[in-house]
Formats: sequence, structure tokens, C-alpha cells
Amino acid sequence: MNEASALADTVAALRAGGVIAYPTEAVWGLGCDPDDEAALARLLRLKARDPAKGVILVAASIAQFAPWLEGLTAAQRALLEVSWPGPTTWLVPDNGRAHALVRGDHDRVALRVSDHPLVIALCEAVGGPVVSTSANRAGEPPAMSADEIHRVFDDELDAVLEGELGGLERPSTIRDLATGQVLRP
Repeated sequence: MNEASALADTVAALRAGGVIAYPTEAVWGLGCDPDDEAALARLLRLKARDPAKGVILVAASIAQFAPWLEGLTAAQRALLEVSWPGPTTWLVPDNGRAHALVRGDHDRVALRVSDHPLVIALCEAVGGPVVSTSANRAGEPPAMSADEIHRVFDDELDAVLEGELGGLERPSTIRDLATGQVLRP
């Protein structure tokens, strides 16, 4: 299967409410439509992840996050613009746009504009952000290859978008937009 066909199949799976796996900058991720409650719940069950923790959303551009960024100050937007695309996930005050399972028990939503070519292609093809959480069961290390994805999740996923990791040694830095505090270096 060629890359365009694999991407089309993955997008179709997302639009049908599926849960997918794909490579990110540092680890393999699990994803779904951030507005699909059933898909979000299924993803959290697959990971055995506490829904209170929330998940990260990843996008191809800052424009794809426009509805989540309404209400930010010019200075806050400037911080985002200088760090994206890249390996910084920002905790942005939730303006009511984020689904409760994306936000978890928090009043912020975690957003990142990726510079990984396959993640960009995926988000562009979908037309918006996708959930991006490490591909692993809670307490286990994240998957680092498609082979690990297949071994851990077997046939529980609706699509696996094969590709290479982005070359980073660890997941993105997480920073709080309101305070500037680094929560994960």
C-alpha cells in the first residue's frame, strides 16, 4: 500500500469514529477525532488511561487550533507562534471548546503544532486537530515502532499509519501558557 492510500485509509478510519496509531516526533501515538466522545472513551479504555488526565491535541498549523485559542491575549498568541511548529505542548486555558475527555479534570487543554511531516499530512487530510497520546497501556513504555504497535494492540486499532519517528529522543516539552511553567521538560 502506498503512502497516499494508507493516509486515505487512516483518515477514513478517523472519520468513522476509529482509533488509530501513527508515528510522532519521538514516540508512536494513538489518535482519534477530538470531538467524538465514543472514540475518545475507546482510546482511553485501550490505554487503560485515567480519563481525569486528559490528552494532547496535535495540529498541522496554528490556524487549525483557532477555535481553541479564542480569548487568548496577543502576548499569549505570540508565545505560541514563536514555539510552533515544534516539540512544545502548551496548556491553554479552555474556552469551552475542548471535549471533557480531552481536557480531563483540568481547566486547560494541551495543544501542539507538529513539525512531523506525517502528522502534518494527517491533520491536513482530516482538516483539523487529532488526539495525540503515547501508544501504550498505562504504566508501560510507549511504542517505538509499528511492530510494537501491532504486538501491543494487535487488532484493537482501526488503522496504523506506518512511518518513521521524527528523531527526537523524548516526548514534547509541556508548558503552561498562563504561567510559563515547564511541567514536563
